[in-house]
Amino acid sequence: MNVLMRALVGAVVCGVVFVAAPIGGCSTTYYKTMEYFGKEKRDILAARVKDAKEDQTDAKKQFESALDRFSKLVNGGDSDLKKAYDKAKSDYESCEKKAANVHDRVKSVETVGEDLFKEWDKEIAEYSSDQRRQESRTLRAETRTRYDDMVGAMKKAEGSMDPVLKVFRDNVLSLKHNLNAQSVASLKGVVGDLQRDVGSLIREMEASIAESDKFLREMNK
Repeated sequence: MNVLMRALVGAVVCGVVFVAAPIGGCSTTYYKTMEYFGKEKRDILAARVKDAKEDQTDAKKQFESALDRFSKLVNGGDSDLKKAYDKAKSDYESCEKKAANVHDRVKSVETVGEDLFKEWDKEIAEYSSDQRRQESRTLRAETRTRYDDMVGAMKKAEGSMDPVLKVFRDNVLSLKHNLNAQSVASLKGVVGDLQRDVGSLIREMEASIAESDKFLREMNK
């Protein structure tokens, strides 16, 4: 078996061919496989950040769309309550799925990011030149600061999704358990709260996306 085949087999066994985050003991195999194809940790990190930004953008759009449909449902006096419940349930499940994607993407960014900085620390010690070693330490500190700002924004946006999902889930359950016109009318009072919460969530996501863009621009310099 040649080197290429061994690398691919190792990646498949770990379930990490190009797309999945390295897990436990498979991380070394994953990174070696990616290096074989010319992908260093910095390249993997940049790809993960882009993926996380895309998932946050998708989640933001899904939450906005779900809020709009829910508001129309509550205020529109839809007489087909079963149909209304099915719509609300479908929107909630879509939001939940998008939120799970964001959670997974943020975790994958953190995994590769921490591995990159551990490798960087190890390699700093390998310099024979004190000047080069200090230059690398300074560059590492600056990069770590930008990275921490980006991940902090990601996690803040990530954390803001769960409270919105809880409110949304409560409302869907209310429709399910009280499938009548009175239950829909009683939900009108929460639309304002939900609009406020989703608005806050969207602002957090936009801030996170901006930090991701900033980090990627700095990496590409």
